[in-house]
Amino acid sequence: MKHRKSKAKQNVSAEQAIRLAGRYLMNTYRRPPVVFVRGRGCYLYDHRGRKYLDFLGGLAVNALGYSHPRLTRVIRRESARAVHVSNLFHHPYQGPLARKLAEWSGLERVFFTNSGTEAIEGAIKLARLAAHKDGTDGKTRILALENSFHGRTFGALSITHPSKYREPFAPLVPGVEFVRFNDVADLEAKFDDSVCAIVIEPIQGEGGIFPVSTPFWTRARELASHYGAALIADEIQSGLGRTGRAFAYQRHKGLPDIVVVAKPLAGGLPLGAIVARENLAESFSPGLHGSTFGGGPLACAVALEFLSVVEDDNLLENVRERGSQLRAELTRIASDFDFIREVRGEGLICGIELAAEGKPYVEAALREGLIINCTHERVLRLLPPFIVTERQVDEFAQRFRHVLTKTKRPSSVAAELVERNDRGALAASR
Repeated sequence: MKHRKSKAKQNVSAEQAIRLAGRYLMNTYRRPPVVFVRGRGCYLYDHRGRKYLDFLGGLAVNALGYSHPRLTRVIRRESARAVHVSNLFHHPYQGPLARKLAEWSGLERVFFTNSGTEAIEGAIKLARLAAHKDGTDGKTRILALENSFHGRTFGALSITHPSKYREPFAPLVPGVEFVRFNDVADLEAKFDDSVCAIVIEPIQGEGGIFPVSTPFWTRARELASHYGAALIADEIQSGLGRTGRAFAYQRHKGLPDIVVVAKPLAGGLPLGAIVARENLAESFSPGLHGSTFGGGPLACAVALEFLSVVEDDNLLENVRERGSQLRAELTRIASDFDFIREVRGEGLICGIELAAEGKPYVEAALREGLIINCTHERVLRLLPPFIVTERQVDEFAQRFRHVLTKTKRPSSVAAELVERNDRGALAASR
C-alpha cells in the first residue's frame, strides 16, 4: 500500500509540474508552459498529446532522436546489472569506449567526465599540469577566442568571452586572454612562450554558429607546437558526427593535442570525455584528477552503442546529405525574407542570423509544433538528430517558412534594414 501511494504522488498533472517547478526550482531558465512527456524519432509529444518536430535535439544531445531501439535495449540491460561501480574499479565498457574515441579522434588517451564543462575543466588542468612538468616558469596563460562559450564553472567561465556570462561572477580565474575570432595577426601577437594552452571551438555554437577558418586553425596549430602549448578543441557541440565528420576539426590539417566531447556521447545520459595525446595525458597520475560518476558502466555502454549505430547506419553520410538539403532549403527561404542576414553551418549544425531578436520566432515556431532555439540573441540555431529524414527536412522548411510569414517582425528589423541599406550606399559611393 505504501508503495502504491508513493507511486501515485509521482503522477502529477502537467499544471502541477509547472507550478511546482515555479515554486521550488531556482530561476535559471525561462521555460514555456509546455510539459514534454515522451518522444520517438525526431518528434516530441507534450502532455496534451500534441506532436512537435524537434530540430534542436535536446541542444545537440539527442543525436539519435528519442527512444532509439538500440539505445533503449542497452539501457534496460545495463540498468539491471550495475548502474555505478566507481572509478576505483574496472568495468567492461570504459576501455572499449576509450579505444573507440581514440580511433575516431586520432589521439591516444581518454578521461571520462559527467559533462562538457567538466571536460573543459579537466583539459585546462591537464594543459597547466603538463606545462609545470616541463619546468617552464610562468607558462600559465590560456588563450581563448572572442565570442567563445565553454561552460559555466569557474575555469570554463574564465575562457568564455561574452561579458553577460562572466561579469556577474568576477573575479574569475586569472591568466586568460581573448583573441579576435579568425584574426591570425591578433593570434600571433598574443601567442608567446608564456601560453600553456589555446582553446578553440572549431564551430562556435553558443556564439552563433561561426566556423573557425583553416588559416586560423593552421596557424594556431603551428604556434602551439612552436611554443610547446596545448591546442584544445572544444567539440562538445560540433563533434561526434554533427558536421558529417567525426570531428569538426577534421576539415583542417593538424590534430589538436586535446579534444573535449560530451552532448551526444551517451544518447541523452550525462557523459563527457577528454581525449588527449599520449605526451600530455601522461602528466596525469593517480590522485591528480578524478570523478566519482564520470564514465560509469550504464553511460559507457550506451555511448558505445551510440557510436556503433553511427557507424553501422552510415549516419555521417546522412548528416552530410540532410545538411546539404537543409542549407539549400534555408537559402531559398532567406531569398524571400529580407530580414534574414545569413545562413551558415556545416552538416546538421546550422545558424540563421536575423536582423532582429530571434526570440519571437522561437516562440512562434513552438506554437507551430516546431522546436528550435535562439543563441547570441539573433541567431536561430538548428541541431536536428542525425537520423532526420529527407521528408522531415521538407516538413521543417514548410513549417519554418510559415513561421516567418505569420510572425510580426520586431520593430528593430526595419530600422536595422535601413541602417544596412545606408551602409551599402555609403560603401558603393566609396
